[in-house]
Amino acid sequence: MSLTCVKSRVKNFLIVLAGSTSSGKTQLSIEIAKHFRSEIISADARQFYLEMDIGTAKPNIDQLSQVPHHFINHLHIHDEYSAGAFENEAISFLKGIFSQHQSAVLVGGSGLFIKAVVEGFDSFPPAHENVFDEMKKMFYEMGIEPLQKLLLEYDPVYYKIVDLNNPQRLIRALTVSISSGKPYSSFRNQKPKQRDFIPLKIGLKVEKEELHRRIDERVNQMMKDRLLEETKKLFPFRHLNALQTVGYVELFDFLEGKISLDQAIKQIKMNTRHYAKRQLTWFKKDDSVKWFLPDELEAITAYALKEG
Repeated sequence: MSLTCVKSRVKNFLIVLAGSTSSGKTQLSIEIAKHFRSEIISADARQFYLEMDIGTAKPNIDQLSQVPHHFINHLHIHDEYSAGAFENEAISFLKGIFSQHQSAVLVGGSGLFIKAVVEGFDSFPPAHENVFDEMKKMFYEMGIEPLQKLLLEYDPVYYKIVDLNNPQRLIRALTVSISSGKPYSSFRNQKPKQRDFIPLKIGLKVEKEELHRRIDERVNQMMKDRLLEETKKLFPFRHLNALQTVGYVELFDFLEGKISLDQAIKQIKMNTRHYAKRQLTWFKKDDSVKWFLPDELEAITAYALKEG
């Protein structure tokens, strides 16, 4: 079944399935893609990396075999990557999918990467490489706090909305601000780019208590699945941006003797809840998102057919 069977006036549709971590996006995206005989593009910024399996809750082998998945395991942790690079690659990839299907499914919790595909990434002035290198050096030698303080000084507007625990975004914003002499936020929210598809944005809503229960359950399962052993293998590379990720940074602290294992697990659960809240805050700002429960597959497909 294709969306254009219902209305032929539009050629291509991108079903965007968004939501917080542990909301059930992975399995639901598979069911949606199977229903419309389509393919999945992942917009989960951490599932891109081959070496990070357990802590990123990637689809398992069985799930990956049910529907073609793209942008999972296509990078290494040493690779530099950005939302802008993802935009270019994903748009190019979608052209190939749309040559075979009338619809595609974009799924993930990384709002910035979803925005890059649906609306296009904002254009920024050239950044000075020496400023970028200086910011990276500051992070490696002094940690993330100096970057946070600098961003508050250079761009208090972006400081209020950015994930302050994401060094890559802080370094990017500071590099642009310092290089251009203008706040990074002044270059954001430009006019969306023209796309050759119509986005249908679907958000998954889960009650707070249930979401917290799911998060706790997922973290416990990750530990049973040997997340600690995976983290030990990645420990020599803990300074890399890809590994500044909830689930790994807390266990790095344990391996460095800063906290106990029990404390690390509790922090993973707490920080995952905070991350989920930030994800939902991002998506709820978008009035074009239609919200459903994770078990409402029939209602979601009916909505997609109606809108398409």
